[in-house]
Amino acid sequence: MSSIAPDVSLNGSMRSPDTVNSIFEIDDSDILKRMDRPMPINIERNRSFDEKSYCEMSMTSSPWLSYRMADNFRLIDHHEYMYSPGRRSGFHTPRSESYYEAHPMIADAWEALRRSMVLFRGQPVGTIAALDHSAEELNYDQVFVRDFFPSALAFLMNGEMEIVKNFLLKTLLLQSREKIVDQFKLGEGVMPASFKVIHHPARNSETLTADFGESAIGRVAPVDSGFWWIILLRAYTKSTGDSSLAELPECQRGMRLILSSCLSEGFDTFPTLLCADGCCMIDRRMGVYGYPIEIQALFFMALRCALVLLKQDGEGKDFVERIVQRLHALSYHMRNYFWLDLKQLNDIYRYKTEEYSHTAVNKFNVMPDSLPDWVFDFMPRRGGYFIGNVSPAKMDFRWFCLGNCVAVLSSLATPEQSAAIMDLIEERWEELVGEMPLKICYPAIESHEWRIVTGCDRKNTRWSYHNGGSWPVLLWLLTAACIKTGRPLIARRAIGLIESRLSKDHWPEYYDGKLGRYVGKQARKFQNWSIAGYLVAKMMFEDPSHLGMVSLEEDRQMKPLLKRSASWTC
Repeated sequence: MSSIAPDVSLNGSMRSPDTVNSIFEIDDSDILKRMDRPMPINIERNRSFDEKSYCEMSMTSSPWLSYRMADNFRLIDHHEYMYSPGRRSGFHTPRSESYYEAHPMIADAWEALRRSMVLFRGQPVGTIAALDHSAEELNYDQVFVRDFFPSALAFLMNGEMEIVKNFLLKTLLLQSREKIVDQFKLGEGVMPASFKVIHHPARNSETLTADFGESAIGRVAPVDSGFWWIILLRAYTKSTGDSSLAELPECQRGMRLILSSCLSEGFDTFPTLLCADGCCMIDRRMGVYGYPIEIQALFFMALRCALVLLKQDGEGKDFVERIVQRLHALSYHMRNYFWLDLKQLNDIYRYKTEEYSHTAVNKFNVMPDSLPDWVFDFMPRRGGYFIGNVSPAKMDFRWFCLGNCVAVLSSLATPEQSAAIMDLIEERWEELVGEMPLKICYPAIESHEWRIVTGCDRKNTRWSYHNGGSWPVLLWLLTAACIKTGRPLIARRAIGLIESRLSKDHWPEYYDGKLGRYVGKQARKFQNWSIAGYLVAKMMFEDPSHLGMVSLEEDRQMKPLLKRSASWTC
């Protein structure tokens, strides 16, 4: 990146050098120097770092247990895959020096991704969101936590570990800073939405400046950043076989701070996380406030990853016990109340209302008349999905791709539910995939509902951006879910659609239209998670062993912990 004057703020506007209001800069510190030193590698080669039963985790002192790799994939016809000589994510598989694939898009994608790398004091620390010189930068010249995740996976799969390690450490340092927005102090565990390298030519130095939501659309803190950070730390550990990074006291504390914000007790009667609109990938007003599926699925996956990474000594042991309890409650809640298939839809259609007592069937008092007309035609005989939101008297029946794919990868979805999600994608290919993968949500909201829900947001008009737009970055999530469920033909078909035009269109951020036919009206070109999403999907499809970085086995020993309320009587 070119030098940036020190008086440029996060949103691209000019600010005084004296301005320090909610701007957090990192300079030299003892912890930074300590982390920049080479760390001893702690690798145990006779077993892999992965999950064991939640139940076992609360009873044993070691967080590492052998892992059955064979269970990580469904049986797939060997003709479906041509294993490449690329780098693998397991310990015992041979690694070559580079990844090779004949398709010309691969070379173009890597070249574009490398052009976007950000250096901090000579070390790579991430990739900017987009390198589009034809449009105003705004905050697209920053390193976003959620945007960098697929880039990090691509680098890990290619054997380039340094940039991922540096990213994890620098964002951890940013988390440790005091965060004040409009005189209000944010929780210690909040991870930044993004950060930017600020060059100081006069002092010949560089600092990192973070955005914790004070410069974001709507000024909402990113709930998902901490979850992506934990999931990436587990992917790094899984890929490298090096647990020494995760075992650093600073990393252990960082995970505990993130989890403290999520596991604290309050007035909520649900195990799901209550969130504001715009706190995740859908970062504008789109009616996802409450308990959005994206956050719940990421929360579940982050909890499972933390269960593996946390040391069970001192504070860590207490957190492990709290995580185990939350996982039981969260999985039960999501699988029972967020799941929708033809049978459940019919049950909701026949719900009685105003029920009282523990025997209530319609526990959230949802009005059957609130069922949208489109869902009856959308729901196939074979298939199902986790709906967008469930809260008192409210069910958001929209399909959200990211949340459902993460539910499959994290095993929040049961094997039967995972298969049903893939069935739905096949049955509703035109609606959910169309001509350019993949719809971020379906269907789009329009007319009066659009005015009420989005506040007349001109960027989120129907079938555009977050309102039913098509996002190529979601390809890697779909491909991973396809591999895990043994449905590679779905992934192959989607990758083929991407390869037909994404590079020719200069890697746009998103596409518009009911079928995703048109480059988005405000889409940035050379969007790095579009580039990285394709690379990860392609490498994972060629070498399914990479799936282990982002996939968690179902815990077959887990049984719901059902407790009667204090008011229940025989």
